[in-house]
Amino acid sequence: ELQAQLDKLASDAGQRTDELVRDVMAGYVHEVAHVRETLDRRYDDIKSGKVQLIDGEEAFVRLRAKSEARRNSGA
Repeated sequence: ELQAQLDKLASDAGQRTDELVRDVMAGYVHEVAHVRETLDRRYDDIKSGKVQLIDGEEAFVRLRAKSEARRNSGA
């Protein structure tokens, strides 16, 4: 089933299947590297004290309050 999906996508894109897989994997690797860099940077910010953590429950309370405020403002 996966092979059939890859073949169809490649055909639709006018590429060979191996080219499509290579392009997709290159994009995936790039995205994983970007996410890793972001996570490392955020971890460094937390570790250095530049960013303060908040309790998970407090985060949900803030989100609920923002959502409620938007509903009440008609936005």
